[in-house]
Amino acid sequence: MSRIPKAILCWSSGKDSAWTLHVLRQRQEVEVIGLLTTINEVHDRVVMHAVRVTLLQAQAEAVGLPLWTVPIPSPCSNQQYEMAMRTAIGRALADGVTVMAFGDLFLEEVRQYRETQLAGTGLTPLFPIWGLSTTLLAREMVSAGLRARITCVDPKQIPASFVGREFDEALLADLPASADPCGERGEFHTFAYAGPMFRHPVPIQTGEIVTRDGFVFADLR
Repeated sequence: MSRIPKAILCWSSGKDSAWTLHVLRQRQEVEVIGLLTTINEVHDRVVMHAVRVTLLQAQAEAVGLPLWTVPIPSPCSNQQYEMAMRTAIGRALADGVTVMAFGDLFLEEVRQYRETQLAGTGLTPLFPIWGLSTTLLAREMVSAGLRARITCVDPKQIPASFVGREFDEALLADLPASADPCGERGEFHTFAYAGPMFRHPVPIQTGEIVTRDGFVFADLR
């Protein structure tokens, strides 16, 4: 009997990554052996989500998978990012990984970029939650017990007051009609801390709210 393919999951620390892990574990078509996360090496935080690495490590422990961190500079050029990712791809191949999974939902240019970057590397891109209705998906996440906190808001798309809030039914009801319920266009980013993909919750509390580079961040501790 052939062994199922090994996969590495690109892990942002947010709800979509967490839900992708849940889906992959349910389907059992691949074996996820690690979480791949890009880290801003200047601030020691998850890129865009701005989550502290210590929380990221606690999150990885709670889902029961090793963390593969990819440090990148800030600011980071495309060339620097792609060089860092090539190193990660080399490690994955050396560990027998043949699949790289992503939690992308519907942005075609993002998917095309990922497919182009992996073409010819020996890793097959996988998009388990691609094309799902984000309205239905957001509700399914909440009803299944996924818990997440809003860590970053783009105030050009939704009010800054959403930062630090729970990703729940109340938030979905309050989002402007123009916003994607899963924040797929960058309206907001989250940190997932409990749900069916976790062995136990990650205790968090919301700290300082700061504005930086045009975005509003909630510092989770």
